[in-house]
Amino acid sequence: MTHAAISPEEAADRLAIRELVDAYAYCADSRDADGQNALFTTDTHFVVYMEGEGSDPTDDLHGRESLTPVFENLNTYEATMHFNGQSTVELHGDRATGKTYCLAHHVYSQDGERKLMVAALRYRDAFLKHHGAWLFAERRLYLDWAETRVLRP
Repeated sequence: MTHAAISPEEAADRLAIRELVDAYAYCADSRDADGQNALFTTDTHFVVYMEGEGSDPTDDLHGRESLTPVFENLNTYEATMHFNGQSTVELHGDRATGKTYCLAHHVYSQDGERKLMVAALRYRDAFLKHHGAWLFAERRLYLDWAETRVLRP
C-alpha cells in the first residue's frame, strides 16, 4: 500500500472534518442538542436506516431544525458513549464525502434492570465548507447490528 503526500491545506481540511465527526459524538454524549444542530447546514438532509443498508429509511429529515427532536431523544437514556472508528474522506474543493464507523453504547433501565444496547453504526456523509468551517450537508445513518444485554453491578 502506498501513501500519497498531501498538502498542508488538505491535511487541515481532513483534520477539521474528523473533528466535526467527533464533535457530533461528543454533543450526543453530553446531551447538547443545540451544539449538535450547529454542526449541520441549515438545509441539511438526515436519513436513518434502522433496518440497515438496502432498507427503506425509518427517518428522512430535512432542515437543521427537524433534527432537534432526534437529538433530544437521547435524553431517554441514562448514559451514552459513542466510539468513532475508522473513517474515509474524499475532498472536492469546498465539498467532501466520507464514511465513518461508530459503536454507540446506550444505558437505560427497563423492568427493574439496567440494560446496555450497543449499536454498530455506519455513517455516509456529505460535507460542506461554509465560511471556513466544515458542516454536515447530509448524514445517512445505517444500523448494521445491535445487541442488548443486562448490566451487572
